[in-house]
Amino acid sequence: MSRLRITELIERKRDGGALTPDELSWIVAAYTDGSIPDYQMAALLMAVFIRGFDSEELVPWTEAMLHSGDVLDLGHVNAPKVDKHSTGGVGDKISIPLAPAVAACGVAVPMMSGRGLGHTGGTLDKLESIPGFRTRLEPAEFTRIVERHGLVLAGQSETLVPADRLLYALRDATGTVPSIPLIASSIMSKKLAEDLDGLVLDVKVGSGAFMADEASARRLAETMVELGAGHGTPVRALLTGMDQPLGRAVGNANEMAESLDVLSGTGPGDVVELTLQLGTEMLLVGGITQERDEARKLLGAAIDSGRAMEKLAAVIAAQGGDPRVIKDRSLLPQGPEWHEITAPRPGFVAACDARDVGVAAIRLGAGRSRKEDLVDPAVGILVLAKRGDPVEAGQPLARVAYRDPERLEAALPLLERAWDIAEEVPQTAPLVLGRVG
Repeated sequence: MSRLRITELIERKRDGGALTPDELSWIVAAYTDGSIPDYQMAALLMAVFIRGFDSEELVPWTEAMLHSGDVLDLGHVNAPKVDKHSTGGVGDKISIPLAPAVAACGVAVPMMSGRGLGHTGGTLDKLESIPGFRTRLEPAEFTRIVERHGLVLAGQSETLVPADRLLYALRDATGTVPSIPLIASSIMSKKLAEDLDGLVLDVKVGSGAFMADEASARRLAETMVELGAGHGTPVRALLTGMDQPLGRAVGNANEMAESLDVLSGTGPGDVVELTLQLGTEMLLVGGITQERDEARKLLGAAIDSGRAMEKLAAVIAAQGGDPRVIKDRSLLPQGPEWHEITAPRPGFVAACDARDVGVAAIRLGAGRSRKEDLVDPAVGILVLAKRGDPVEAGQPLARVAYRDPERLEAALPLLERAWDIAEEVPQTAPLVLGRVG
């Protein structure tokens, strides 16, 4: 096939036609080796975003991504291997406290995470706020760390699922993130490359998620469960709310600090609860116990005893990071300037819009507008009032850490409209909306 041929394939998908397995495999291989340039792949991604993939396209597309590079062999690891992945949210740092807590209970967690997409943060960006921490590991080192510690926190190497690493960055910069087939294939190609015994998914629903409504989120979850089943990998999914930020911290270094708070027993209630709920599913899938209550107790004991924090400290050191951040949070990057968002009137917080807060964080420099942008780990937002909280006029709703006054000015309109103050206490929304698988 030639570059002229890719133009024809883009046009066919744009017009609602289907691509064959051979064509899809060629597209993934040609983009990975540089034969197809970014501008043509961006056009194809937009066509898929608009037209979608049917099941006869999605399976070979995911397969091609999975086999675009190396595939791990972790069969010799003497523990059940279970990972977790989130579809992305605002303030979603769950993977960082969750993985060591689960690993401390006897499950090997070969966690392969991603960077921020659109208005959502990325686990790798948060981890890299730790001085020296390396997230890009070659497969041999990735495997050694799992063998020794039962846990690794990394992204794709140059050779492990390289197609997804390239497509991930391009989707982020081309407005093609919230697409069920593109999200499902991205997540599952990475996870299936890890040689897992099971996978737990956190599929976000709401204004700060890529799936704004529960029906779309359920379709995404079902799609990924089916892709896992086709490869013999059990997959469970929780549908969780993302209408307001998760926890209090939105950014990178501040979310890393909040993750450490969770493992210290002082984290925000919603972050702690979701960590326990997802961890329970991971222990059940991994066969550590068959009882949900027992799984939750095991996780609680791992956190309360300090074993989960010790596990994280060991992995930070193994990946080149400074484990002193566990006790000295000042080693994390700190915002040089601060600005407060205040309540315009007394009442109760009826809404704290996750998308507005997430986009504001990107404008501050906590994420990327272009795939080549650098992330500033020090900037971010500390949410001080969430749904149901009483506030007085002039009371701080958020503290904004910033470096560039122009970036702050760009973020302020979003933050000033993100909070809705009502006269009556609003109804509370459940954290977990449903389960699939």
